[in-house]
Amino acid sequence: MPTDAVGMLPTPAVSRIPKNRLFLAAFVAALAALALPAPAAAAPKPAVLTFKTATVGAPGNPAVGIVPFTEPIYGSCAEAPPPKGPRAPTCMEVGKVEYRYGLGRLEVTVAQYVAFLNTVDPKGTNRYKLYSSNESSSAWPRFGQINFSGSAGAGRHYTVASPEWADKPYGFANFLRSARFANSLYNGKVLAKTKSSENGFSYVTYRVRLSRQTETGMYDMRKRAATRSHKTGFVVPSQDEWIKAAYYDPSGGGTFSYWRYPTGPLNAPAQATLDPSNGNVTNAATQPLSIYHQTETTPPTAAPSWCPATQSAEACTTVNPFGLDPTAYEKAFQGSLGSVGQAATYSPWGTLDQGGNAVEWTDTITPPPFGVKGARVWRRLHGGIANAPVYQLWISAVGLQPQDNAFFTATYPWLGIRIGVVGNLKTAGAR
Repeated sequence: MPTDAVGMLPTPAVSRIPKNRLFLAAFVAALAALALPAPAAAAPKPAVLTFKTATVGAPGNPAVGIVPFTEPIYGSCAEAPPPKGPRAPTCMEVGKVEYRYGLGRLEVTVAQYVAFLNTVDPKGTNRYKLYSSNESSSAWPRFGQINFSGSAGAGRHYTVASPEWADKPYGFANFLRSARFANSLYNGKVLAKTKSSENGFSYVTYRVRLSRQTETGMYDMRKRAATRSHKTGFVVPSQDEWIKAAYYDPSGGGTFSYWRYPTGPLNAPAQATLDPSNGNVTNAATQPLSIYHQTETTPPTAAPSWCPATQSAEACTTVNPFGLDPTAYEKAFQGSLGSVGQAATYSPWGTLDQGGNAVEWTDTITPPPFGVKGARVWRRLHGGIANAPVYQLWISAVGLQPQDNAFFTATYPWLGIRIGVVGNLKTAGAR
């Protein structure tokens, strides 16, 4: 600062104040400054995330009939055989969507979820249970994606557990976490919206500054069974939106225009192999490809697997939050999540990894399984996981779970999120 800019009084007035009074004033000001508490470090600004969404058109496409977890595809449920008993699954018609929409080209990554956590929980209080201790690398060396530090500064409590995890799917989601993530996007600011095309597919890329508001928005989290509150915005996709993007072929391929797998109309994909030190796909030249467990080979192959470079092989094979012995642990937790998009096999609309890697939540509410009672809200999931056999990649693999199953979330590290977009989102300031 220039010397003639010090103070606000004109120079002649300053020169008339006795020197001892100037010194005393400075001394008192210094003491006052020492007595005041240091201001708390401000939390960083809300994070800015980028999502590339595949544009899914052909509004009003026909539905298809499926019997859960069976292979055939029917033109309608009228063509499906009747159930063979009171507990047998019944046919359901899926995949019809009356409007255009967008679906994330990739799953939400660990790095994106960490940015969300630090934005919406800057004090690290975990008020809405967006994080659990099993997600840490110390509790679960092989699967722990996110570490928490209570002593870190505001907005810095959560970190990616190891650099290799940054581009893997977030794997500890329940529906409530997924909906709050969507609300943060919904309440945020769309800073940029860019259309593009690639490999014959149409995409829209959104650059969004997250909001700290998670309790209202697209979903009102005060409601036990929250549904969409708006016709435009970021969403957790519905089951039909998810299935259409993964399986419906507008060119008529497959069976009744539906593929059997998100990777192809009829034939199962090959199993991806992962670099054992970083989880990158090493056989992407083999197509079609998926991160799942292809057990039909002779002899059966091991599920795709890797161990973070920051962990020892012994820790990855023995240390777990449940106290399982190494043999039981290896049997129960075979497959690992791989880097998003690297399997490189597209769905009919240009999404990646809808088959294998992480199973993904939808916002579709469904009745509980036969005989299950209680007030819990059940939602549909889809997509298969890294240690699942091929049937979980079928269009008929319509799984279901309670939306808030804390045990499931803490013990099943393959639960993912894929964001959808409905309506015509505007950029900040656009009218």
